[in-house]
Amino acid sequence: MLELKGKAAADRIKDKCLSLSAERNGALPALAILRVGERAEDIAYEQNVVKRFPSFGLEAKSYRLDARCTDDEFQEVFDFINNDPEIHGILVMRPLPKWIDEAAMLRKLKPEKDLDGITRENIAGVMAGDPTAYSPCTAQAVIELLKQYSIDISGKHAVIIGRSMVVGKPLSMLLLKENATVTICHSKTENLKEITNQADILITAIGKARMIGASYIRKDAVVVDVGINVDENGTLCGDCDYDTIITKASAASPVPGGVGTVTTAVLAMHLAEAWDRQ
Repeated sequence: MLELKGKAAADRIKDKCLSLSAERNGALPALAILRVGERAEDIAYEQNVVKRFPSFGLEAKSYRLDARCTDDEFQEVFDFINNDPEIHGILVMRPLPKWIDEAAMLRKLKPEKDLDGITRENIAGVMAGDPTAYSPCTAQAVIELLKQYSIDISGKHAVIIGRSMVVGKPLSMLLLKENATVTICHSKTENLKEITNQADILITAIGKARMIGASYIRKDAVVVDVGINVDENGTLCGDCDYDTIITKASAASPVPGGVGTVTTAVLAMHLAEAWDRQ
């Protein structure tokens, strides 16, 4: 079985970013990371980005607010980075506390700084197949990973488990752009195993530790695990029971070390592109 590790795809994207940096005469594109509170997963992602971005020829700046901050405090910081010409991209850690007016933030966010594809303009662009639109980084990372290993997407039946705006819905559009036939499954889908066993490419994005075992997978299918979970033993794992799916899959991505590794690189690529456009 082929293990779909993310490092090779991330390194390829890194090389592209560094080639672009040679044209900037020492200027560093800057990402602003806006985080409210101390959620462990947000802190881990932020730290990873801040640590890795310099090696891409990029800069990441952290803006942190207390979990009890008011909406006015949040909007003030957001407006500052949104209007700062020395900030070329923005990543807002979501979900935000319920008292923060997220809709107001989304209306104000400049599409050219929206590196994770959360504005209406970028969402519509992804739907329309606009190559200049920023797609959500995790969804794009799945495509980059498949292409890195020369896995044919065109004409294949791709089944996605999960319908979020972060992965499922935008990924379906990206797969359609690559000429796949796409089925989206979710918590209300009946006969889930029957559908997933028809998949040439199965992508799991449900956030349930090791839910997907070998019985969900057709022999020789390609499985891409987008889930990031912590099991009862405190171990990081995906949505798939990796030890069982590898008995049937022809290729599968591990967790950690798979899609997540590529997601940070895609964010870097989007920042490099945003700097060039701005």
